[in-house]
Amino acid sequence: MNARISLAPVLARAGMVSALAVATVGAGTLIPGGTPEAEAGSVSAQALRIAASKKGAPYQYGATGPHRFDCSGLTLYSFKRAGKSLPRTAASQYNRTRHIPASARKHGDLVFFKSSRGIHHVGIYAGSNKIWHAPKTGAVVRLEKIWTRNVLYGRVS
Repeated sequence: MNARISLAPVLARAGMVSALAVATVGAGTLIPGGTPEAEAGSVSAQALRIAASKKGAPYQYGATGPHRFDCSGLTLYSFKRAGKSLPRTAASQYNRTRHIPASARKHGDLVFFKSSRGIHHVGIYAGSNKIWHAPKTGAVVRLEKIWTRNVLYGRVS
């Protein structure tokens, strides 16, 4: 028995404008780390989609793309492609953002990892306590759960 479902009758009844709206609104939920509808057009949401598109790109210290990245190189590249400039390092990026509490974080905000020595890593918040980031030598750009509470959040404006 074939369990395939055809959307053609539904789309025909919905009309072309409604079908396009359904396709547009649903797109963010189909992409891991995709953005909710209300945020879909923002620079941060665009940066998040760009970072996600680099899934599997190798980590390389000091690399800013388009094929290899370090952590701040990925955020720099993603926001630059979305139309915003950021400084080169994670610490400088933190200083350039509007600092926000965890309760206010949204898709596309930056997540900064801190230690007693300061900011040492950055990723782009993808929702569900996950980030897109370039973790370390030998790894690739990936979506990963935030593994510590030693984080700060910043919004690019």
